[in-house]
Amino acid sequence: MPKPIARSKTRKSVAKRFKVTATGKVVRNHASRRHLMASKSANKKRHMAKSALVHETDVDRVKANLPFSH
Repeated sequence: MPKPIARSKTRKSVAKRFKVTATGKVVRNHASRRHLMASKSANKKRHMAKSALVHETDVDRVKANLPFSH
């Protein structure tokens, strides 16, 4: 009986932080939105509320930890 091929598990910490779009891009949230919000301008808070793309140098590292999402 041949040995089964090892499957890589999903890193749950990565799955909670990143999402892979239908075209294969990786989306993330902005940092610095948890506390000390009173000192930040409304414009800064509004822009940080939107999602951002992960830099191209990190995309492969994120996707390696999300084996079933791409």
